[in-house]
Amino acid sequence: MKKFALLFTSWLALLLAFSTTLYADIRFGVAAEPYPPFTFKDTSGNWVGWEIDVMKALCAKLAEKCQVVDVSWEGIIPALNAGHFDVILASMAITEKRKAVLNFSDVYYNSSPQLAAVKNTPAYHDAHDLSGKRVGVQGASIHAAYAEKHFANAGAVIKTYAKQDDAVADLAAGRIDYVMADALALDAFLQTGSGSCCAIVGAVAPDPDLFGPGVGLGLRKDDTALLKRLNGALAELVKAKTLETITQKWHLDNKIILPSAQ
Repeated sequence: MKKFALLFTSWLALLLAFSTTLYADIRFGVAAEPYPPFTFKDTSGNWVGWEIDVMKALCAKLAEKCQVVDVSWEGIIPALNAGHFDVILASMAITEKRKAVLNFSDVYYNSSPQLAAVKNTPAYHDAHDLSGKRVGVQGASIHAAYAEKHFANAGAVIKTYAKQDDAVADLAAGRIDYVMADALALDAFLQTGSGSCCAIVGAVAPDPDLFGPGVGLGLRKDDTALLKRLNGALAELVKAKTLETITQKWHLDNKIILPSAQ
């Protein structure tokens, strides 16, 4: 009888552990700094945006409940690896440097980086146009890495910011000459009242070593089962054109590149 009770207890513990793994909430980490139109808070303090809708679609496909955990962008990878959440959802470009410490999902969108400046600034052609100019970028980002690699070497003065909003605020105030960021993030700024001062002056030259193939979800190296599930759900969303529907909702048609169904 004792042997049976022990076996039953062990079986029940195993079942509960399996159930917890299967039905536990998936915690998505987003950068606390607003990054419209991808992740930002509405007037009620709720997280909204293109990526938030993608998250909801993934979780519906996986039949999982999801939580949003916000953390400083600069600390988002350490926070993931410390177990504070399970998936990075923060327009994170897949790069070789990041792949050394993370697993990435398949690409779920791509977009090009651009430069913005006050209106009537001459069009940007190459890094030499920025010699002696002040260029703002969000710190700990691929844009910051690009600026240091290409613009600083051409004589530009690079200024980093904790928040993208701070960079464009300094641009509008005339404290810097350019801001480099994702095209869509800059477009969102230009649509605001304070952004009426400025315009896109050009796209930066490609650097595959820095920008990689596109944006993916970041996971801990040992979370291979969750990675497989997310990739499967993502493939289904692509096939069902759900990403296209979300893109249309946020008026991002022809502004981002979506993955093609295989």
